[in-house]
Amino acid sequence: MQSSETSGASADEIGAGNGRNFWRVRHHSKTAPRSRRNKTTSVTMSVAGTAFIAATLFVAYDVYSTLAEVKRELALMGTAVAARVATVAPETAEATLAGSLGDYPGIVSASFIQGGVPEQRPLFSELVPAGEHGLISIEGEQSGALAGIAGRGAAALALAGLMTAFTLRRRRDDDTEVDLQLETLEVLTSAIPMGAACWTQEGRMIVCNEDYRARLKLRDDDITYSEALGRLLTGGYLKLLREDRGNRLLELHQVDGSCLMIEERPLDNGGFMTLVSDETKRRHADVLLTTIREEQRQLARRYHEEKIKAEAASRAKTNFLAHLSHDIRTPLNHIIGFAELMGRETYGKLGDPRYADYVQSIRNSGEHLLNSFSAILDLAELDNGQKVLRSDTVPVDEVIDSVSRRFQAQIKRAGLELAVSANCGAVLNGDRLALVRMVANIVENAIRFTPPGGELTLATFAAEDGVVIEVTDTGIGMNEERLSSLRQPFALGDATFTKEGVGPGLGISISRAIAELSGGRMVIDSTPAIGTTVAISLPIGADLSKATVAA
Repeated sequence: MQSSETSGASADEIGAGNGRNFWRVRHHSKTAPRSRRNKTTSVTMSVAGTAFIAATLFVAYDVYSTLAEVKRELALMGTAVAARVATVAPETAEATLAGSLGDYPGIVSASFIQGGVPEQRPLFSELVPAGEHGLISIEGEQSGALAGIAGRGAAALALAGLMTAFTLRRRRDDDTEVDLQLETLEVLTSAIPMGAACWTQEGRMIVCNEDYRARLKLRDDDITYSEALGRLLTGGYLKLLREDRGNRLLELHQVDGSCLMIEERPLDNGGFMTLVSDETKRRHADVLLTTIREEQRQLARRYHEEKIKAEAASRAKTNFLAHLSHDIRTPLNHIIGFAELMGRETYGKLGDPRYADYVQSIRNSGEHLLNSFSAILDLAELDNGQKVLRSDTVPVDEVIDSVSRRFQAQIKRAGLELAVSANCGAVLNGDRLALVRMVANIVENAIRFTPPGGELTLATFAAEDGVVIEVTDTGIGMNEERLSSLRQPFALGDATFTKEGVGPGLGISISRAIAELSGGRMVIDSTPAIGTTVAISLPIGADLSKATVAA
């Protein structure tokens, strides 16, 4: 247990200084009455100085406490926002951050910090870590806090001026003067929002406010500073934090776990003033904030570890599928080739006509299986960012024209109508074949799930920074559960695809992967029995930075 002696601070040392001993025990000396003319004396100057010191301290404390409270609230809100952002992927981090601000009205703006911590930041702002996304700058609303500080500060300074003027106006003689000064000090100390007391040079109390009186459980003012400090110190320890030109800042830790800050300021007459504030709540808030930040760091670390594991599993999956595809596609190509030779009867007649049908079935099944494995491998490579995409100049209208001509006959056989919007004239940088495949997969799905008499619409919309391609059908639509499954990699568009022998149902997933590797994104909106709209947004002049670009 540390005491005041071992910590470098003691009651006997506190308040010592050079100067006249003005404050004494109250008495009434019998002297001749003085003139009623207002006259400035050392007493008046001392009270005036005390008044303005008290007002200045009030303003300083108000600014400090308001700023600390705003920063604590910002830190807590920012930590909650960062914890939410840290769990999402980088491509959705901005949207998640923007969407989180609505839950915290006290946050004016939030943004990710790029390139290190800035040297200058707004006063009402905090930086919080968000895992792999780096730091987030949280800026709070400040107009209300500043207005409150300005109003309370102006009131405190005005009160100090009024008290000084009141003292000068009402001073009559020495006896009345002392009483008026004491009365004024009582009013001033009562206006200070913390425990406050004034002491003589010898350390005897002159006046204190109710906060100080309640903290020490005083019944009267007949107490010395050593006794007052002893009451506060019982069972605890005192620590000297700062000492500068007669000003001291002490930190008092009590046995109940509370923490008090004691600030001493000298007065012009040799006495001194003490201010006592309770820092327990702030310390608890700091501990809570530290705990939250530590939990956030742990969460970010776990997220990073899980992400590394997921990426490793994805690479292993891709490698496995690549080897599996090679091992299966090679014999399948042999089977298809042999079936084609047998179908042409290159080395002689097959004999029974049924053999020709069997050979054709073998070839068709082999080609279907080969296409399915190719689709699986393509999706694995696209999903892992390993698919080689070219960077060509591709007019969007040519992509739409190629897809519409490709499916024109199939749409007619299905009894559907195709509507194509007017040319938009936009030009993209991308892989022409991949972009055509992206749109073709969506159109093919729309044909399969639109009953006869339905309509398909291909539309393009150009803007300054990108283009939107929309494929709309009047088919059977999808419910929310089906839409959610389509957002996952390797999700089948519909299980009936494989049952019907049409394909593995990876068209939507492949289209989404191509769109993302091309710098865009895909959104699906669908209503059962109404239809589905698939919208793909692509940036104009997109650089395929996420893909391996073929020269």
